Amino acid sequence: MQQRFLGKTGLKVSELCLGTMTFARETDEATSHQMLDQFVASGGTFIDTADVYGGGDCEEVVGRWLHRQTRDELVVATKVRFPMGEGANQVGLSRKHILASVEASLRRLQTDYLDLYQVHCWDARTPLEETLSTLDLLVQRGLVRYIGVSNFSGWQLQKAVDLSRHHGWEVFCCLQPQYNLLCRSTEWELLPVCVGEGLGVMPWSPLRGGWLTGKYRRDMAQPPKGSRVAKADEEGWSENWSNHNTDYTWRVLDALFAVSRECGKTPSQVAINWLLQQPAVTAPILGVRTREQLEANLGASGWTLSAAHTAYLTAASAIPAPYPHDFIADAQQWR
Repeated sequence: MQQRFLGKTGLKVSELCLGTMTFARETDEATSHQMLDQFVASGGTFIDTADVYGGGDCEEVVGRWLHRQTRDELVVATKVRFPMGEGANQVGLSRKHILASVEASLRRLQTDYLDLYQVHCWDARTPLEETLSTLDLLVQRGLVRYIGVSNFSGWQLQKAVDLSRHHGWEVFCCLQPQYNLLCRSTEWELLPVCVGEGLGVMPWSPLRGGWLTGKYRRDMAQPPKGSRVAKADEEGWSENWSNHNTDYTWRVLDALFAVSRECGKTPSQVAINWLLQQPAVTAPILGVRTREQLEANLGASGWTLSAAHTAYLTAASAIPAPYPHDFIADAQQWR
């Protein structure tokens, strides 16, 4: 597995990142540790978690594994933002919550420092200056090496970068957005900001909750029992059947299956490899429940889609840009 620089930093990470949201929830601890071992044996060094996953249980599972590893050979990332209790200050991006959360994450992960600490989502109720200055403090104290962000809009991300630069604070080095062949709107504002400011991109849900794995076909009337999409229907998650049983989805899947056959790779491997070819993308995050799923997804690295196949998938999954992006694109003809 190749190593890539994370944004403009000197930090190298594996081109695939192992997401751990399923740990202690859908995957037991023994299997979780086996998958971590399997990932590292394949050349992976980049592990992503969050305090809210399992209410802290996920970090504890990772921590018990991490305690037995050579710490400096791994890049460990976690996140802060969502509720970790019933208290009024146990949620959000206030200085109080961030300082309490980073200490709790360090204890659960059994480590003295975090390689990457990310805000999990925008917090409209906390001044951005309070959040950014607190993150800078964590870097100055040596508790955190780099800071990143997830689930911001384009203007929110640009404002955060500009404020940090203005005050001389540590600047976000990466963005963790949803991005895949069925979610291309990330390209309208977020990716241009990342390219312009030198932020690395770590796409979550590269297989759109299972839709890009090859399990779903045009002639299906409902998702398979026990699948993530079936559970999404029960839980009201965005990757549910109703949201994606559309002509657009089937058109994208038709193209994915065609490229898969021509490449001799699985649909999931093709979908992840397509992401690896996109500007600013550093490392798609693999979210898996079993060792078999991990083994299959690891096959997305070590090869490269042809330019023709990449262009074909890009065209098949294109979506009309909304205003003002469409207007601005049309105006370019007058230059």
